[in-house]
Amino acid sequence: MKIVHAADIHLDSPMLGLERYEGAPVDVLRGATRKAFSRLIDLCLEEQARLLLLAGDLFDGDWKDYGTGLFFLTELGRLAQAALPMRVVLLRGNHDAQSVLTKQLVLPEHVKELPTGTPGSLVFEELGVAIHGQGFAERAVSRDLTPEYPAPVPGLFNVGLLHTCLDDRPGHANYAPSSTQALVHHGYDYWALGHIHSREIVNREPWIVYPGNLQGRHMRECGPKGATLIEVEAGRVRSVEHRELCVVRWEKLELDASDLEDPEELLV
Repeated sequence: MKIVHAADIHLDSPMLGLERYEGAPVDVLRGATRKAFSRLIDLCLEEQARLLLLAGDLFDGDWKDYGTGLFFLTELGRLAQAALPMRVVLLRGNHDAQSVLTKQLVLPEHVKELPTGTPGSLVFEELGVAIHGQGFAERAVSRDLTPEYPAPVPGLFNVGLLHTCLDDRPGHANYAPSSTQALVHHGYDYWALGHIHSREIVNREPWIVYPGNLQGRHMRECGPKGATLIEVEAGRVRSVEHRELCVVRWEKLELDASDLEDPEELLV
């Protein structure tokens, strides 16, 4: 069985300040989050995944218009036509919680949202999987949500879905803080995390993974961006691999300018 884990899509993020950079492909960048999300859906269909896990920050706060939500639902609707029945499980991150329109979305039958008031579980007996998690009811969640996460279901592959700042990672707001030690001891087989925009395999027994965001939005979000593909066999993780899905990749280049007399020569 294959599972796809993604987070921090920030659909229709405004990409502010692009006009300052002469020659920047503004139109391409502005549409990049949508194209990356379409590629995520393509990946699910091509790999015949049975589950898509979305670990928060699907949107980028309030939308300018309802077209953002309609695009999101249309793309998820493609999964309903998959050859094998496919489920989507999502939860709200801090950016989703601040959006009024997000709360008005009517999700299709194959898409399930985990609760925001208290942790909940979704059990898919036909897949042998239990998904546990809690979304953000408000933007600034300052407490650790994991102590109340349900115990693992015996005999199933247990996944914890969580939007969190793990171990006080630098450069990100310390929302829903948690610790690696606590996650390890909770007894789940895989922790599908969101909130940190760089890919990181934090732990392997059990697996604790940040997939990073789907599409880099500015020069501080460098490198290949995408989602994580998990293969599960006999209730255990067989493989975990990154799949690049970004439309535009930001990179930092180091150039030796020690022999140049004019800085303009760097642009030649």
